[in-house]
Amino acid sequence: MKNKGKITSALIRLKFSAEMAFNGITSNLLRTFLTVLGIAIGVAAVVSLMGIGEGARKSIVAQFESLGQNVIVIKSNAENVRFKTDEAEGLAERITGVEYATPVVYKEEAPIRWRRDESELDILGVNQYYSQIKDHPVVSGNFFTSLHVKQRSPVAVLGFNVANSLLNGRSPVGQTIKIDGINYRIVGVLGEKGEGNGDNIDNKIVIPFTSAMKITKALDVEEIWAKSNTAEDAELAMVQLGRIYKRQIGIGNNIKPGQEDENEEEMPIDDVIEEPVEEPENPDDSTNVFEKGEEPLTITSLNNLVEEADQANRIMSVLLGGIAAVSLLVGGIGIMNIMLVAVTERTSEIGVRRALGAKQEDLLIQFLLEAVYVSIIGCVVGIILGAWAVTVVSRYGLSAVVSLDSIRIAVGVALCSGLLFGVYPAINASSLPPVEALKR
Repeated sequence: MKNKGKITSALIRLKFSAEMAFNGITSNLLRTFLTVLGIAIGVAAVVSLMGIGEGARKSIVAQFESLGQNVIVIKSNAENVRFKTDEAEGLAERITGVEYATPVVYKEEAPIRWRRDESELDILGVNQYYSQIKDHPVVSGNFFTSLHVKQRSPVAVLGFNVANSLLNGRSPVGQTIKIDGINYRIVGVLGEKGEGNGDNIDNKIVIPFTSAMKITKALDVEEIWAKSNTAEDAELAMVQLGRIYKRQIGIGNNIKPGQEDENEEEMPIDDVIEEPVEEPENPDDSTNVFEKGEEPLTITSLNNLVEEADQANRIMSVLLGGIAAVSLLVGGIGIMNIMLVAVTERTSEIGVRRALGAKQEDLLIQFLLEAVYVSIIGCVVGIILGAWAVTVVSRYGLSAVVSLDSIRIAVGVALCSGLLFGVYPAINASSLPPVEALKR
């Protein structure tokens, strides 16, 4: 019974302290408003800046992921290093972990004629495995086949925006479009990737690489895309490709495979065009990759690029949040200043409460609750302001999202700073002797 009575008494005193704290912050609304404003601005800064950082991170990661998962890009950086077109088809058979591969041919600003309209569009030449490699399905018609590639057939698959612009949204499959003076039959339309995603594939035309080589008049290719089913297979393929090409043409410093297996059998690649690698006579030549310290050939896993971009942008988000958190610290100092002023102004009130039997802990709790009330109100207002700022930024084309982490960090720092900077004024108020407080 005694314990029950003590608990009831403590609850009643706590309730009374809470009511006194509420009356304390409502007795001077201007002072409370200014204190809340400092906390709210700090919380809004954390939520909005971390939201912008998180939005940028998600946007960049989405752009890399739109290029396809578990894709390995083998790219030549020197004119004397090229690949035969049949080498790509052999990679899937010779390299463990590679499921699909395609030679890649680029043609920028090829002349296009659609009925009476003429324009210039970028052309991408690949084989029949493009959709599997890039995880990019066809939404209308079909992708061209291996027979089309072998026979250099004039067939084309359009990017989403290109197809959408021809017949005002109706499927152009079966129609004919003229590319570089040759009529190409449209056999399919790729799904939409979105603005800036998939290397801007929505605004390109995809044709067999054999047909693209007729346009570029090239006999070999500068780039190969390979696809693995899993990230582990991609790492294994990177190890083998790095070892093979390093021995073949003396590269490898830029390749970052996982742990190499010393007992692994080496896969010969006989189709790489082996030419003497000599330093060019003209050092100003832009193709002089040796003078520029570049590798003549690079092998890149898009998975690694996604991870690196994700990590870099997470660091940027944390830095932005840290900078904004400084304003919360300033807001906390503002709470301490306001509370100290409140203690000075309410000395007689403190003396009366002490004379009526209030204990030191009752006054301590009262002033701490005042600081907590101000912090909570500041957090709510700050979150609303931060979410509004993120919405405004998004309307102007920047990627920004309200992340749960930013709210957690902002609220945590605001409440901690409110409690921390409210402790000293609360102790100062509770330690005043009743007689001295009544004299002031």
